[in-house]
Formats: sequence, C-alpha cells, structure tokens
Amino acid sequence: MPVNKSNEPKKSTKKSTKKPTILSTDLSIGVPKNLILKGDSIQTMKSLPKGSIDMIFADPPYNMQLKGDLHRPDNSKVDAVDDHWDQFSSFEQYDKFTREWLSAARDLLTDDGSIWVIGSYHNIYRVGAILQELGYWILNDIVWRKSNPMPNFRGRRFTNAHETMIWAAKSEKSKYRFNYDTMKTLNDDIQMRSDWTIPICSGGERLKDENGEKGHTTQKPEALLYRVLMASTQAGDTVLDPFFGTGTTGAVAKKLGRNWIGLEREDNYIKLATERIAKVEQIEESELLTQTLKREEPRVPFGWLIERGLIKAGTVLTDSQNKIEAKVGADGSVIAKTEINQYRGSIHKVGAALQDAPSCNGWTYWHYKDGKNSFPIDRLRQRVRDEMNTQTSIQ
Repeated sequence: MPVNKSNEPKKSTKKSTKKPTILSTDLSIGVPKNLILKGDSIQTMKSLPKGSIDMIFADPPYNMQLKGDLHRPDNSKVDAVDDHWDQFSSFEQYDKFTREWLSAARDLLTDDGSIWVIGSYHNIYRVGAILQELGYWILNDIVWRKSNPMPNFRGRRFTNAHETMIWAAKSEKSKYRFNYDTMKTLNDDIQMRSDWTIPICSGGERLKDENGEKGHTTQKPEALLYRVLMASTQAGDTVLDPFFGTGTTGAVAKKLGRNWIGLEREDNYIKLATERIAKVEQIEESELLTQTLKREEPRVPFGWLIERGLIKAGTVLTDSQNKIEAKVGADGSVIAKTEINQYRGSIHKVGAALQDAPSCNGWTYWHYKDGKNSFPIDRLRQRVRDEMNTQTSIQ
C-alpha cells in the first residue's frame, strides 16, 4: 500500500558546483552519495550496504539483436544502438544478466523502496517476468509515448513510438511512496495517467562527444526522469542508477534535492556525466521541494472547525452548484432535508446520501460563504493544519 511517512522532507543536499567524485569499488566507508562509482554495476551493487537506497532507476541494455547496418531511404546510415554493451549471445545469457542485477538491486532497496526499469519490446517482457520471480511487486507499467520518434525506414513494421517503464515496489508489503497530489498538480489538477507523452532527447539537451557525435545512443530526456523522481521520491532520498550512462538521473536528482549514486564502467560516459552534473544548480528553497501527501497531514475532524469558531452551529453549507443545502449541528454533524427524506450525519455520509453515491469527500463537496464568495470547507481544514504545523515547528 502507499507510504504513510512523516510530512517533513529529509534534509536535502546543498548546492554545489563541485564535480562528482569518481571512486573505485572499495566502499568500506559506508554509503557514498552524489558521486559516480566506476566499475561493474552488479559487483558494485553487491558491495553497497543492503537496505540503503530509497529508489532505483534503471535503463539496462535492451538486447536489441541488431544484425547489420540500418539505412535511410537516401542510403545514409542510421545511428542505431549497436554498442558492445547491448550485445548478448543468447536470451539465456541476457536473462542471467537481468536476474543478477535485479537481485542485487532488490537487496539495496529499503523495505519501502521502489524501482523503475525502462525498456523496449526487445527486453521489457523478460524483465517484467524476472521482477515478479524475484519478489518485486509491480505497481504500474508506464508507456512513454515519444512525440518525435524515429521513423521506421524499412516500412515492414509499425513505427516504434514508445518505450515501457515498469514501476515496482520491493515487495507486496512495501509501503512505497507515491506523490499522488504532486502528479495531479503537474497535470493541471487531473489524475496523472499511465501514458506519458514526452519528446525524445534532442537539440541542446543531447550530449555530444569531442567529435560532435552522440555522447550516448540511448540518452533519456530529463523531463522523463523529472516526472519519475517527483512521483516516487522526496527531497533527501537516495536514488541509484546502476546503468548511469551520461548521468540524466544524477542531473535531475541534483536539481530536485535528491541524493544520487551512479554506477558506470565506460570512461567516456563518466566524463560526459561528470561535466554535465557539475553545471546543474539545485533548487535552493526547501519549501519549493516539499511534497506532502494528504494522508501524511494531521487529521482534522470537522468538529474541530466548530470548536475553533471557524464554522458556527447553524451555518448553512451548500454544494458547489449552490443547489443542495445542509445546516451544521453543534456536534459536528450536518442536517439536510429533501422532499422525501431528512439526513443527519457526517459531512461525508450526508454528501454521499444526497448524491445516491457510495462515498463522498465532504471536505470538497460542502462549501461555505465568505462574503460574496463560496469556498470548500477544506480551506478551513487547511487553516487548522497550518496552525498545527506552526506549533510543531516551534516545539
């Protein structure tokens, strides 16, 4: 089930223009943070303390099984993913590799940690099956729909316009973190769906090497990682990327006040990632990074509003359309009458009964008058919470 943690974000990392440190895999000093660890990702993960990572984002080799060069209609060569790290001799070898790194990753997660794995049709189904075999609990599969995908030059298949991300908790019992309200706010107060339309990495964001070529063939857009981190972490969390590449995860994590660890063995990728992350500036004001889940906020019964004089007994509440009325009772109940029935009970039960609905959020359904304007009573509840939080911070 979703997490129920403290509403105070962890202490975020300070802004720094220092370049990430590159260490060997001797990690006897504990959990390193905000640096790149050079070496084999599986062995490095095994050397890190178990239960020390809040979230993992992994962009593993896709095992695309490309044979021969791809060419455009004008006979120019396509810069495809044919790197040595994406080549496996068989599905069995790839599955063995996948099982090993996912097993090491699971050991690193806290009990309430989660993992995101991105892939294509070449590998994501094999990855998903192995995730379940190892005890992970799949929460969602997210379709990243590319608004500017590469065309299918041979014309023998549909244009491959998406990739899939699997989001999974460490186990079925994990109280994983999901910032529902943050995602809704990012999406103009509409529930965030599991299909995300985001452009592929291009233009100035695409890193180039000293020869002007792509720094990495599968560099992911920062917008994708921004949404992933905002959805499932909070400031001060530690995020690990076992296939760091050119450091998109580290760059976005630094910007958002998350600690990060990158595992990478290729020197050219480490160089590009190091230079890139050094230029990133973290959002400094902690309140801009605060993400409070509503279920984490202090519980405020409706009766407290009456006790504090924010609403008086006898006050008339209405629905948002000003068509349904109810009076507030001194005991915190509301009383509503229709031509047939009279209802008395909590703001939630009466709201549900009047709508003939199984449930109702009375805090947003009922409105009160303040001058000529009407506001949901949730506005008054938030005022009480603000007072409670102020008193807590003073203590």
